Amino acid sequence: MERRQTMRSILKQVGVGLALAAGSVASSSAHAEMLAMLVYETKAEESLKALRTQSETKPTGRREGIAIIDVDPASPRFGSLLLDIALPTGFLGHHIYYNNDLTKAYVTGFGHSALRVIDLTRVPWRMRTVAIPDCRALDHVIFSGDNARWWLTCVGSQSVIVGDGQTDEPVKVIHLPKPYPHGIALHEGIDRLLVANVHNPYTYLDSQQTVTVIEASTGTPLSTVRLAHGPGAEVQSPADVLFVPGADPPAAYVTNVDSNSLWLMTWDPGKADFDATQVFDFASIDSRLPILLYYNRAGDRLYVITMGPGRFHIFDIADDLRHPKLLKTVDCAEGAHHAAFSPDERYAFVQNGLLNVPGLSDGSITVIDLERQEAVASIDTFKELGLAHKHIIMLPDWYTPMGW
Repeated sequence: MERRQTMRSILKQVGVGLALAAGSVASSSAHAEMLAMLVYETKAEESLKALRTQSETKPTGRREGIAIIDVDPASPRFGSLLLDIALPTGFLGHHIYYNNDLTKAYVTGFGHSALRVIDLTRVPWRMRTVAIPDCRALDHVIFSGDNARWWLTCVGSQSVIVGDGQTDEPVKVIHLPKPYPHGIALHEGIDRLLVANVHNPYTYLDSQQTVTVIEASTGTPLSTVRLAHGPGAEVQSPADVLFVPGADPPAAYVTNVDSNSLWLMTWDPGKADFDATQVFDFASIDSRLPILLYYNRAGDRLYVITMGPGRFHIFDIADDLRHPKLLKTVDCAEGAHHAAFSPDERYAFVQNGLLNVPGLSDGSITVIDLERQEAVASIDTFKELGLAHKHIIMLPDWYTPMGW
């Protein structure tokens, strides 16, 4: 209850009042609510031109920020924007991550070589800037179990930054054998980091085909595992990597965005390295561009999002990690990218938008009932305002780690 009281206070006290939000913020005891944060910016001009031909919405000026929205389908404020926190123009906000005790939020961006770190323990929230001079296009952040360290991938560079979890200052630069580090995963039991080397984030060319294996305790790159074979091997681009909860031996799924495939990396204790094999072909179900991975808390379901067309795929992985069983594919919208989940795992909220890229940034949020395995609602608030969102995460009161 203490944290929920804090969140109500934040919504009443932080920042500017929105013309977008109707009325004052009510107590959660008065009605159902589930609140999520999204990083957003004004849609690309090409997208705005198309939007103006379909509606009377005529966005003016450029905006970048973090918005808080009610995503609870049972709430009378469903889809309402409740708060708008401005980000500096040109920051190009990308992701938001919480540390393990949910006391801080880390905001990455493609425009500045700096992290924005939000202190969630104070009301109003305090946001400070941490310079990361050795990093271009800040992307994923993960944390050690004790919050002592964090690791940040620099997808526009050839490095991973190690930071102090208390001061948040960078303390080490890990220089990688391959460029464009994107997804990153940590397994402290075997002292390994896995880093997916994707493709050039500005041209979408120069596919790297590999996952870099790093000794977590020292930051020493140990090997590169190639996720490629056969025709078209040159267009393999590992995007996201995530260890399977409780897997023995340790194993991680990897999305291969350019080859439309899902891979499994399995730890071989004898050689102290990973073997990789392709386990699913999304092209076989007319889906492409797999991007993000999530698991349920029980560890028997894998959720994979594909961007083109936007879809949310539900796999059963209880019996055999090498043969994930596809249970259901749910249609979302173009550019389906990230998802957030309700605390009871009843709903998935899929954010349909990739990097403000025209043709892959619908701007809606698809609400999926995971029990019924079907889409039950769409939140079009951002779309109607001419805004492109890039990431969705539940606020700490409602946050459940389902992946990264």
